Formats: sequence, structure tokens, C-alpha cells
Amino acid sequence: MLSINHLDVRFGEKHLFKDISQRVHAGDRIGLIGVNGAGKSTLLKIMAGVAACDDGVITKSKHFTVGYLPQESSALVSENTLYQEAESAFDELLTLQQEVDFLHDQMAATDHDSDLFTAMVERQGELQHQLEGHDIYSIRSRVEKVLMGLGFKLADLEAPVTSFSGGWLMRLMLAKMLLVSPSLLLLDEPTNHLDLESLTWVEEFFRTCQGAMVIISHDRTFLDKITKATWELSMGKLSVFKGNYSYYVLEKAERRIIEKGAYDNQQAKIKQTMRFVDRFRAKSTKAKQVQSRVKQLEKIDMIELSDDEQQIRFTFPPAPACGRDVLEIEGLSKSYQGRQIFSDVNLQLQRGDKVAVVGVNGAGKSTLLKIISGQLEHESGEIKLGYNVQLSYFGQHQAQELSPVLSVLETMGQSGAELTVTRTRSLLGAFLFRGEEVDKKVAVLSGGEKSRLALAKMIAKPANLMLLDEPTNHLDMNSQEVLQEAMAQYDGCIIVVSHNRYFLDSFVNKVLMVKDGQVTLHEGNVTEYLQKMVLVEEEKKNMAPQLRTATGGAGVEHSRESKKERRQQEAQERQKRGNKLGPWKKKAEEAEKQIAGLEVRKEELEILMADPDLYRDEDAWSKTSSEYDQCKIHLERWYSQWEEAQAEIEDIEAAL
Repeated sequence: MLSINHLDVRFGEKHLFKDISQRVHAGDRIGLIGVNGAGKSTLLKIMAGVAACDDGVITKSKHFTVGYLPQESSALVSENTLYQEAESAFDELLTLQQEVDFLHDQMAATDHDSDLFTAMVERQGELQHQLEGHDIYSIRSRVEKVLMGLGFKLADLEAPVTSFSGGWLMRLMLAKMLLVSPSLLLLDEPTNHLDLESLTWVEEFFRTCQGAMVIISHDRTFLDKITKATWELSMGKLSVFKGNYSYYVLEKAERRIIEKGAYDNQQAKIKQTMRFVDRFRAKSTKAKQVQSRVKQLEKIDMIELSDDEQQIRFTFPPAPACGRDVLEIEGLSKSYQGRQIFSDVNLQLQRGDKVAVVGVNGAGKSTLLKIISGQLEHESGEIKLGYNVQLSYFGQHQAQELSPVLSVLETMGQSGAELTVTRTRSLLGAFLFRGEEVDKKVAVLSGGEKSRLALAKMIAKPANLMLLDEPTNHLDMNSQEVLQEAMAQYDGCIIVVSHNRYFLDSFVNKVLMVKDGQVTLHEGNVTEYLQKMVLVEEEKKNMAPQLRTATGGAGVEHSRESKKERRQQEAQERQKRGNKLGPWKKKAEEAEKQIAGLEVRKEELEILMADPDLYRDEDAWSKTSSEYDQCKIHLERWYSQWEEAQAEIEDIEAAL
């Protein structure tokens, strides 16, 4: 058991923690939540003994071990290979085993009747007792299982630790922590550097762990699957909820209602008492009663309503009008240092599509977004943007690329958007940069503040195709919920790389899997895709024995013939599809072209008609008004033709 006793931390006049007391028992699974800056990481460091505090504030039971995984790793200086570094988690056990082996060899050459031999036997017994239950002979298989589960490959085992990037080093640190298996795991954003497959594996691993855990995470799905209690840090106080994050959301709403009711009742009683005091204060016959009421007021334990934490509130600007086809990719290929990242990628996205890009780390998700955005060159293939498509890009390290010498306000001035100072300040205010905070230099901003600023800079300029690479990094849960709501309401096309399933599931309608050099598009959200993949894997397992029995030695030849027939059939289907869809697509494209031109002219005429000088010239007014009416009529006709073509296209696609 670990105990927090009356923890009190302040910075200047601000209280980070106010008299916090709580306990962690064996087997507890706790999610630690709160907005950025609430003190979550600081509390975890104090519990781990990494950050100093007064003696007696943190106490723990004898033999209660604590493992701590920080949010970011410091440089790991090691000459070990990946396997050797992971195996070092068992150094204490391996040292004991080496001593046992040494004693065994020494005993073979020692007189069995001597006192030395007796001492050796006793020492060997003590060591064996310590090693019991640790299954030391399965260490290699356990190390490989954890490393493979976290996304490493067998070929990586003998690679030097220095060859891995910071994200992979964080996985290595997590692997060592899981292998050590302490009584209490303190994990600060353990999912930040994990892809979808590794994240799923970690969830399954944690379910079988016996130790206690306190986890900071902004991944709601992860918390819901792992935790059984929730600690909320807010305004220096620690509130406990006996359930996972979804339970916390419901319970907190109920507590707010009860708290508000109690507050209103107390305020009503106070007002009633004050009216009595004010009315009879001057009457000597009521003096005792007045004094009694005053004393009652002084003894009241005042109820204070919890303050709502600040959170970003915004909506994306309306997406500029564009054609139905937003993005088309044909035969795209990319390699790096002789390694093929992906080849022959074909993709077509339409207005309103919201796509989650998933795959293991290193599969090429970020590379694909950079190529589409024009940040990176590709070897072959073609990328076509649709009519009037305006693209915006938020990179994974966009926040780190902000100029440190500029202020928040100056950074927004570089967005390229034509915003007034008032509008710019309003937008920054939505991202919690208020008052004098807009004059802060980027260099002094926290990671979360930089991410919010980079997002604000991106959305300042209207676009109808947004490319976002890990936009939720460093955003707290409240900010993520506001962002996902804005994305759900956004009327443009979105392509987003993220491993946060709850965040994605609320607005995406397609999943783009990047795996083994191939890119495939699937309908539905991420959870639906994962469920589909589980069914596919089960079908493969069930079909494998049947295929081996049915095909025998002729299986390879039959497979070749089937592939050739399938390619011929697919070519015929494409030709048939093109013949049917072609004429209607041309009609839709022509309608889109005409609509775009008429919309521009309509806006120009509206500006003219808003000018009071136009009304003084009767002929000019008549001519402008007539053209405006004709413009609206033509627009209605072209919209009607576009809708007809669109309906035919959808019917043909559904039939095919």
C-alpha cells in the first residue's frame, strides 16, 4: 500500500495541491485525470519519489515496490543491444542465478563433510528460496513476448539501443517496466508512442497484471478498458470516483446537480435569515433572536460551487465550396534509403469524407500525409486535388516548429489568414490565450500551449481539406472533446493520423490502413474496423486447415489461376463501371464548374446591390437586379442538374 498524507504544494501564491490525502491499495487500477497544468505529472513524480516532498507525506508498506514511466524519456546512454537492455530488468534475479551456478560448481569440488560445504548448502537454499516463483528459465521468452507486443521485430533484438528514436526508447522503457512487474506502476501517458496494434496488446497485457496502477492518459477508450477508479485533480483538490472514465463523466454530472441543489438551498436559508436580522435588528424585544440568528450564520460551513476549468471552445471556419471529388491518388510510390515505404497507392476521397489513417509506427502514415500536403516528394504516381480544393496541414511536430522568438500574437500573424487584430485575439482567446498571454514568447510555452497555438494558427485560414498528424498530442480530455465536436460539425474533408480511438470514432467514416507497403480503405470508424479484422483473422484460422486438405499439391497452381481470373474480372468490372459512370460524372463536373462561377458572380452582385449609390441610378439598379434574378435562376437549374447526376452516380455505385 502507498499512502499520500496531507500533501500541500504551492508555487508563489498559487496552490498546486491543497491538503491532499489518498491511498493506493494492491490491485487498484486508477486513472488520474485533469486539465493541462492541474498537476497530474507532478503528483505522479512525488508518488514515485522522483520529486521531493516533506518526510512522511508519502509512505509505503514494506516490500511495496514502485515503477515510474515518465511522459518523455531522457537520453538513454547504453552500449547494450535491445535484448540486453530489456533483459536488464531481471538483473537482480540473473545475479542471484549466477551465484547459484557458482556455488553449484564450488560444491562439486568441496569436501561434503566440511563446514564450508554446509555453509554453501545453506546459502544455496536461501538463494533458491528467493528465486522461487520467478520462473527464471523463461526470461528470454518473456522478454521477446513483451518486445514483440510493443511493436519491435525479431531483427531488432540485436540492434544497439542507440539506433532507436525517442518514441521507440519510450517503448523500451515501458517494456522494462512491464517485465519488472512492481507492486505499483505509475504511468504518465504510456500510450503516446504506441500505434493501434501495440495499444491493443498493452490493454490485454494490463488486464492480466496483478499489480496496482495509476495511469495518466488522455485516451478515454484506454482508461475505460483498464481502470476501475478515477482520481480527478481540479483547482488543487483531488476527487475520487469509484469507476472508469465513462462512470466518472456520469457521476460528476450527478454530483454537480446535487452540489448545486445544496448550494441553492443554503443560499436561500442565508437570505431568509438575513432578512429577519435586518428587519428586527433595531427592536430590543427581538435582540436575543437576532443575535442567535447571527451566530447561526457564523457557524455555517459555506458550500462553494466547483469552478469549471477553462477549455478551448471553437468551430472550424466554413469550408469553401469545392467539387464532389476532393482528392485522387493514382499509383503513388515512395521509398526511403532503399526501403519501400509503400507502392501503387490508389485512393479517391469525396467532399465530407473523414478518414482515420492507422498502422504501426514506421508504416508510412506521416509520410503519406506529408506527400499529399506537398511537404515531401514522391517517386512515382499522381496526386490530384479536386476543383477549388484548399488544403491545410498540421504536422506531428508542428508545435516544435514554431519560432521561439515570436510572441503568440506574432505567430498568428504568420498564418497567412486575413484577420483583424480583434478577430485574431478572439481566436486566441478560444484557445485559452487571453489578455497579456498573447504577448508571451513561444519559447516559454508548455507543450500543450504550443499544440493549442499551432492548431489555432492552422484553423485561422479556411480550408476544405484538412490533414492532421496526431492533433491530440498534449491536449487534455476536455480540449479533445471540444476538438472532436468541431471536427464532427466541419463540412469539409479530413484525413487524420491518430491512435486515440474514442477521439476518432466520434467523427470518422472511413479507415485508411497503411501496412506492409500497401494502403487499403475501409468503411466505418476505427472500432468497427478492428472488430472486422478480428472476424477476418478468425475466418483465416478456420479456413486454413480446410484449404490445405482441399487443395493438396495443386493448391499453388490453382491459386495462380484464381489470381489471373480475378485480375481479369476486376478489369472488366472497372471498364463496366467507367462506361456507366463516365457520362454522369462529366455532367456533375460541368455542373460544379458552372455553379462555382455563378456563385462568384452572385456574391459580386450582392456587394453591388448593398451599395446605396446604386439605387440613385435607376437603369443601373434595374440591370443589376435583373442579372441577379437570372443568376439565381441559372444556379437553381445547375444545382438541379448536379443533384440529378449525383443521384444517378450513387445509384450506379450502389448497384455495382
